[in-house]
This record gives sequence, structure tokens and C-alpha cells, in this order.
Amino acid sequence: MFPTIITRRTQSGSSLCNYLNTMDKLRIDAKTVICAVIGDPIEHSLSPLIHNAAFHACGLNWVYVACRVTDLKPAIGGIRALGIRGVSVTLPHKIAAIPLLDEIDSAARTIGSINTIVNADGRLIGYNSDGDGALQALRHAGFDPSGKQIVMLGSGGAARAIVMTLALKSPPEKLTILGAIKDEVLKLAHDCSRILRGAVVGNLLTAETLSRALDQSTILIHATPIGMYPHPEQSLVSADLLHKNLVVFDIVYNPMKTRLLADAERAGCVIIPGTEMFINQAAVQFRLWTGKEAPQDVMRKVLQRALTSA
Repeated sequence: MFPTIITRRTQSGSSLCNYLNTMDKLRIDAKTVICAVIGDPIEHSLSPLIHNAAFHACGLNWVYVACRVTDLKPAIGGIRALGIRGVSVTLPHKIAAIPLLDEIDSAARTIGSINTIVNADGRLIGYNSDGDGALQALRHAGFDPSGKQIVMLGSGGAARAIVMTLALKSPPEKLTILGAIKDEVLKLAHDCSRILRGAVVGNLLTAETLSRALDQSTILIHATPIGMYPHPEQSLVSADLLHKNLVVFDIVYNPMKTRLLADAERAGCVIIPGTEMFINQAAVQFRLWTGKEAPQDVMRKVLQRALTSA
């Protein structure tokens, strides 16, 4: 077998060198720190792309992998057993994971779900970076929600994480929550009103309720799947309701410019794409796991490249 190996190196030396150079850059060895994302389905996740790019840019011997998890309890045990440093948690496990962890961050407990696990020497701590990611996206665009009138479209997990984070960390003057599921909308409005000193209104989403809310508001946040690939032509907001004094933030990031954002841009609104929330929430996770600031420019570049080449 030894001569065969020598022959193959001679015939394809450049390929072997490229392979060895790649492995040297990856630095996957017995000291490599592992992070992961768990969920079901998981094949679509772009989190491995941006986190691995960030680890590489910071010179960290870390790797991030995607794991399809259908049986959550043994998977959580595996985080401890394998010494996995950090985990992103996506659907359908964001709520079910809570009782399986050792500690839950106070903001995540208020939100009622987690999307991040930190393994601190075998002690698993849950956080929620979605709300902070959205808040940072707004602030980086120059629009702090504090004291503003805000309309939230949607009442699911992402909407809950965002509005509860705003109530805790940057309370608006008025928050109007509009959605399609009445009980869910009313519960979210009730939970938020227990924290937020300003007015909180929850209502079913109709043309009338949306028009009335947008007429007085300065920030619109869209947190539903409408307009997401493969249906980018859809939007919950009629273009004639958009006005130039409105900031429009759509958390959908595929496509990067949704129908809502395109209509808002034509109406003269400031627009914030969902890629900004995605990058900012990942940056919060990166900091929790590594103790370092994330190279957001690198993460943003690889994400944009992936979305434009898809």
C-alpha cells in the first residue's frame, strides 16, 4: 500500500497540497471546540456558514455544525456529555428546551423561549438572542425604539421575543400588535402590558386596523413568514399605507429585499432588511460562547453572498 500512496501524491500533488492547506486552515483536531444548531428541519440553516466564517476570521479553533434533532432530551444530555460549548436552538425546540436546562437568563424567561445554550463547564444556560438582534438592528440603523410608536405584525415566537425585549430594554411609547390568531395576539399584548409602561394594543390584523395603526406610527416591524421564499411576491401591507415618515423593518431575510421592503423603499421609507437581525442575533450568540466581539462584516458578507447566489 505504501508505494500506491507515493504514486498518488506524485500524480495529484497539487490537489493533495490544496487539501492539506484547507485542513491546516480549518485546524480541526482534538482541541477543536464544537458548537451546533439543533432543530427539525435544519437543512436550510445558514447559521453554520456565518459562524464558521466568524470563527475562522478570529483565528479560533472552533467549528459549528447543523444537527437534525427530533428527540430533544437525549440531545440536551449529549451537549453535556460531549462538551459542546454552544448551541443555537431553532424550531420546534425553543420552548421545550427550557425545563431541560440548568439556568435560564431572566430576559429569556420573560420572553418564554430560548434560542441559545451556553455550556459553562457542564452547566447549561439558556438565552434568547432574537430580541437583542432585532433591537441592535434598529439601533445600528439609527432608530432606537424608546419612546416611539411601533406596529408589530405577527404574534408568534419571533414577534414575542422582539416586543418583550423592547419592553424590557427600550420601551416604546405605544405598541400595537396585529396578528391572525386572536388568542395569541391578546395574550402577547397582555404579557407585554405587564412590563411596558406605555400603551399596548392587541388586535386582529385587518386592512382597517393596520391603516389606523400605521397612520400614527414611526416604526413597522414585520415578524411573520409572509413574503419569505418561495413566495417573495406576498406582503401583508398594501403599498398605499406606507408613508415616508415610517421605518420598515422586515425580519424575513430570504429574499434580502422582500415585497414589503421594496414597496416601502418606493414610498420613501427607511428600510431595514432581515439580514441585519439575523447577523446581530448571531453576534450575540458568538459573544456568549467565545467572550469576543463577532466580526459582523465577515458574517454579513458571507450571508449576502449565499443569498444572492442561491
